[in-house]
Amino acid sequence: MDTTSGTLDEALERLHSTGPEFRGFLSNHGPMAVEALVRHGQSRTVHRWLDDYTDRLEDVPSPQSPLDDTNWQQALGDPRRVTDWTAYLARQVAERPWRAVLATWWPRLLPGIAGAATHPVIRVGHAVRVLLAEGEEAPRVAELAHALGYWAARHTPLPVSVRPAGTATPAAALAALPRVADQRVRPLDGLAQLPGTEGWLAAAESVRAPHGPDAARDQLAAVVRAATHRYLDHGHGDAVLLVHAATAPNAVLRTLPALPRELWAPSLGVAWAASAALTSVYSSAEPLPPLRAGALTPQEVFERATTHGDAHAIKLADTALDVASWTPDGDERALSAALRALELIAPEA
Repeated sequence: MDTTSGTLDEALERLHSTGPEFRGFLSNHGPMAVEALVRHGQSRTVHRWLDDYTDRLEDVPSPQSPLDDTNWQQALGDPRRVTDWTAYLARQVAERPWRAVLATWWPRLLPGIAGAATHPVIRVGHAVRVLLAEGEEAPRVAELAHALGYWAARHTPLPVSVRPAGTATPAAALAALPRVADQRVRPLDGLAQLPGTEGWLAAAESVRAPHGPDAARDQLAAVVRAATHRYLDHGHGDAVLLVHAATAPNAVLRTLPALPRELWAPSLGVAWAASAALTSVYSSAEPLPPLRAGALTPQEVFERATTHGDAHAIKLADTALDVASWTPDGDERALSAALRALELIAPEA
């Protein structure tokens, strides 16, 4: 990752003067996209991409009232308090090591993974990845506070509790999930249909339960791989929102190394539930024809995503490159899923 020029830190500082959402409910993807761009050798494109992207962003919302250790629970899940949350968590990472803050807040926030269509946890995953891999410069630590604050403000539990207890692989379990009756809805309205969707809970719980933290990590990787592969064939159900079935569990996977090992298995359970839920809400019933893209390297795939410019396409390519790196011979289906997103998602002008 090329951060020698400070490109990422400059980009994060620019983005921290903007709010986490715009047009009422759309998530600010800037911090996630620029981290991925820099990581994959596209630093030269970052500020040009930001110049176009920030035109649509809004100012940081006005604060309401300060949060502290005695009153934060009252504000959990209140999006009007997002600036209060950011200030509160920024104080915490200034006073304590960021890993300690993350370990405190992760189990508090994890049940609310469904908030803002899982964008907050994805933002946390990008923030943690750069902190672990590239160092703890101030803008990166500040980004973690922003990401955690956004998650706290949008904290929303799934309407179902899933306890993996079967023998199925994540790929088989995803394939067996029934679809909700009405898929032409916003995420929360789609998720609200899950308790009444016949057979959904049994299918979700058919995935095997892990035994120990390492098994939980490995199974979480299998969830990411399965969701990425599924996008290749079924991403046209909702090309944008179904991206998160892969990128949300991958964000959790990226965060595991910074967390106490006793949190790994619970993290898998919640991440799997979120991926399964999004799959049922937005995955199409019929598969697409095979994609004939020819042989491309991971770098070439990511370059195409960069040229395309859409933040979701960039983020899915970022996850696809992770999946491809897990096996010596790469993963053609994962890379093809990233290319499928370039077909299905409208490019940035």
